[in-house]
Amino acid sequence: MAFVDGAGSSPSVATMYAAERDVWGYLPNYAVLFSHEPEVMVAWRHLVGAVRGAMDRRRFELVTMAAAQARGSSYCALAHGKFLTDLFHTPDEVAALAGPDGPVDELDAALVALARRVAAEPSRVESGDIDRLRRLGLDDRDLFLVVAAVGARCFFATVLDALGAEPDGQLGEVPEGMRQVLTVGRPVAEEPSA
Repeated sequence: MAFVDGAGSSPSVATMYAAERDVWGYLPNYAVLFSHEPEVMVAWRHLVGAVRGAMDRRRFELVTMAAAQARGSSYCALAHGKFLTDLFHTPDEVAALAGPDGPVDELDAALVALARRVAAEPSRVESGDIDRLRRLGLDDRDLFLVVAAVGARCFFATVLDALGAEPDGQLGEVPEGMRQVLTVGRPVAEEPSA
């Protein structure tokens, strides 16, 4: 469900829907929003692919999940929490990373703190936030990519949440502890996406 209806079918919409089905195995609820301008989805996929491909995948998923939480985006927090469980961690570990106590690892904690600050109040980022990550081994390119990942997530989360896209029912199938900590905004759709 969303606040706007789809734009109907066209060859470019059909191509976009097919690409989204290839990624997810179903048509995500957000796809209908982008049916109005499928080229925006193409551009989004290009941007996020460039950022994700240039950085460590676990780091990308961690800062993306943290940014989504800070933005109150259940959709994006659940999706990237799921990617973390699919690729790197158990559901309990992801729940701990995303939980109120946050990561135990010093680098992970600093990454999450920066991602949340950039997502919620970027003008309040201070040199100390950046210097902390430098001391932990990140260079300027790494720092750029972390902020770029957060910036990209802010665009996508804003579009989805402002237009009422509910997180796909499939995302609600993650273990309960993970679901609770990552459902930070809109509730998960009651029915799975087609």
